[in-house]
Amino acid sequence: MNLYCINHTYRYEAEKLLRLFFPLAKFNELYEFTGDEGDYLLTKTEGEELLKLTAVLSLNGKTETKEKEIEKHLCEDEERELLLLAYELLCKMCSFTPKWGILTGVRPSKLLMNKMLTCDEKEAYGWFRDTFKVSEEKAKLALSVAKTELTIIEKAGDNTFSLYISIPFCPSRCSYCSFVSHSIDSQKAKELVPDYVNKLLEELEFTAKKAKENNLTLTSVYWGGGTPTTLDENDLDRVLTKIEECFDLSTCVEYTVEAGRPDTVTKEKLQVLKNHNVGRISINPQTFSDSVLKEIGRRHSASLTEEKYLLAREIGFESINMDLIAGLPTDTLEGFKNSINKAVSLNPDNITVHTLALKTSSFIVTENESDSVTDESINQMLSYAQKVLTENGYHPYYMYRQSKSLGNLENVGWCKEGKECVYNILMMEECQSIFSVGAGAVTKLRKNDGSVIERIFNFKYPFEYISRFDLLLDKKMRMSSFFTE
Repeated sequence: MNLYCINHTYRYEAEKLLRLFFPLAKFNELYEFTGDEGDYLLTKTEGEELLKLTAVLSLNGKTETKEKEIEKHLCEDEERELLLLAYELLCKMCSFTPKWGILTGVRPSKLLMNKMLTCDEKEAYGWFRDTFKVSEEKAKLALSVAKTELTIIEKAGDNTFSLYISIPFCPSRCSYCSFVSHSIDSQKAKELVPDYVNKLLEELEFTAKKAKENNLTLTSVYWGGGTPTTLDENDLDRVLTKIEECFDLSTCVEYTVEAGRPDTVTKEKLQVLKNHNVGRISINPQTFSDSVLKEIGRRHSASLTEEKYLLAREIGFESINMDLIAGLPTDTLEGFKNSINKAVSLNPDNITVHTLALKTSSFIVTENESDSVTDESINQMLSYAQKVLTENGYHPYYMYRQSKSLGNLENVGWCKEGKECVYNILMMEECQSIFSVGAGAVTKLRKNDGSVIERIFNFKYPFEYISRFDLLLDKKMRMSSFFTE
C-alpha cells in the first residue's frame, strides 16, 4: 500500500495511523503523487495564512476525499487535524472504528495522567475523549488506571531506581513471542547458560557500583525474560545471592520473579525464591484451554498451571500474577470467557489481560496464523474480562499497548486492593531510572525532573551478550556521567 505525505513531515504518525487498520501491511512511503491505481493514502497540506488540509484514501478501486481549511493562527495542532481527516476516511471505508481513536502511543493512561496534573479530572477526561476520539469505554478505563498510578508514582522519589534482570531462555518458544527467548531444548542454547549466568553476575556487580556512585536508592527488583525459572535452582540461588551482596535491599518495596511457564516451576525453585525474600511471582496460563496451549507451542496443560499455582500458595507466596491473552489462534470468545472464569476462581492477586500482538518476528505471523480471531470478538473478550474482574474485586492499575495488537487494543494489569505491581507502573510511566542487566535488557536513565531520558541497549542475543561483554560495559560507563551532568 502506498503512503503519500505531501508538504508535511508527519510520515511516521501517518504510518502509525494506517497500521491501526492494516497491522500487517507493507507501506511504500512516497513524497510526490503522480496518480496511482492501487490502494493508497494521501495526506497533504498547503497554504501559509489559510491552511488547506487534504486526505485521500483509495481502497479496492474506490476513492474518497476529505478536505478542511483553517486559518493558520487558529490551528493548534496541524498534525492532529490532518490525521483526523485521514482517520475519518479510514473508519468509513474500512467499516471499523478503533476504540482508542487516533491514539497510537504505548501509554494512553500516561497522557491522561499528565493532563490531570494540570487541570481537574472532569476537564482532563473530556479533553482526552474529544481530542483523540477515544471511546467512552476506553476513556473510563484510562481514567481508572491514571488515578491508581498517581497514588503509586510517589514511591519513585528523587534519586531512585529499579533493577531489571533479563533471563532470555524458555522451555520452548511460543508462537506469538517476539522477545529474545531461546528454547532451552536446543543444545546450543543450553550450553550458553553457564557463561551467561557468569556474565550476568559480573554485570550485576558493575551496575551496583554505578548505583552507589550516584547515591541512588533501590525501589524494586524485577526478573523477566524469557522465563527466569528456566534456570535451575543452583543458578537461581547464585543470581539471587549476588543481588543481595551487591545491592542495598532495605529500601526495596517489591521483589518480583516471573515463573511464567508452569513447566519450569518446581518446589525446589520456589523454595529458593522464597528463601531469598522474593515476594511476588507470575505463573502464567495464557489460556486454560489445552488445545489452544498446544496450538501456540506451550508444552504444559491447563491443569499443570493450577497445580503449580497451588504449590506456590502452599509454600507461602502471597502475591501471584497470572497472564491471559485475548485473541490466541484457535481460541474463541467462549474459550476466553472460560479462561477468565477459571483464573478468577483461583483468586490470584493479579490478573494481567493482554491483547495478542502480531509481531513480525513471531511464528504466528511468519506462519500466517494471524486471522483466527476478529477484532469484534477481541472487543468482546476484553469487555467480558473487564466486567468479570471488576465484579470480583479487581481494579485496573497499569496499562500499555503494543504495536500491531489486534484491534489496536490494550494490555491491562488488574489487581486486588493493595496488590499493585509497583515496578510495572514505575517502568511503564517512566517515573524513575531502570537499571537493566542481561541480554536484550534496556537501561533507562532518567533525570529527576523527567526532562531527559536516555536508553542503553544491551546486546540482544545471549551469545552476543557473552562474546561482546567488555564492549557492553564500555557502553554502560554512561551510567557514571549521566546523573552528574
